[in-house]
Amino acid sequence: MAGTTYTIDNLCYLMERLRRPGTGCPWDMKQTFKTLAPYTLEEAYEVIDAIEHGDYGQLKEESGDLLFQVIFYSQLGKERNLFDFEEVVSLLVKKLISRHPHVFPEGTLTSERQPGGAEPNEQSIKDNWESIKQGERRDKGQASILDDIPLGLPALTRATKLQKRAASHGFDWPDIQGVLEKIHEETHELNEAITGGEADAIEEELGDVLFTVVNLCRHLKVDAESALRRSSAKFEQRINHIEQSLHHRGKTMVDMSMEQLDDLWTEAKFSVVSKHP
Repeated sequence: MAGTTYTIDNLCYLMERLRRPGTGCPWDMKQTFKTLAPYTLEEAYEVIDAIEHGDYGQLKEESGDLLFQVIFYSQLGKERNLFDFEEVVSLLVKKLISRHPHVFPEGTLTSERQPGGAEPNEQSIKDNWESIKQGERRDKGQASILDDIPLGLPALTRATKLQKRAASHGFDWPDIQGVLEKIHEETHELNEAITGGEADAIEEELGDVLFTVVNLCRHLKVDAESALRRSSAKFEQRINHIEQSLHHRGKTMVDMSMEQLDDLWTEAKFSVVSKHP
């Protein structure tokens, strides 16, 4: 109904209706935790895409789609007597209260830090956060500091998380110079592998170069995923410019020599402004 405002309770009820035997949606009724996982990943990327494009109307819609994934998992959990949405929310609130003692000093939702006191600095907050998470990992029986970093993360994101976790336990270069020297070392080893012509060695050394570049991003406080997405978008915009330029001449890229394409690329560099929020 136009003009109606719905609540989270309405959404949970809707989800229950979609899964109700006999009158629900056949597609929704056959879903499982496993079959939903790819859709969750897709919805998360669509949220990121809306942010990258600065489309906040689309972000509102995509955020709802991502929330629906949580509601769906909660309904599946409820049907199997594993957990429900209220338990998901309660556990989340408890965890966030525990991880923010600088905001909730008594460990309750209503407790507050006294105004006028010393402001916690960002580094102490990060250190405390990691200490709390380390305690949580111990409680879960995770032996390694890296155990809870998901294998399914995008490779650049996972590399960053692995490096941050190790760095928080003292395994890190003291300054950026060490990272730059490591990049030089890894590039030299890649050249040797290329000379040797062994495909497996080339892949391994190329991976080491990428991993070290991610470390450089971390030291420079640049998100590797965002930086690469930005460069990819810039590349796409310039290729589009070349295609449009050739289209007006009745030609395509395959009609041109590499030298001609290089000239068009140079033209695109000065004509195309990178789009990012």
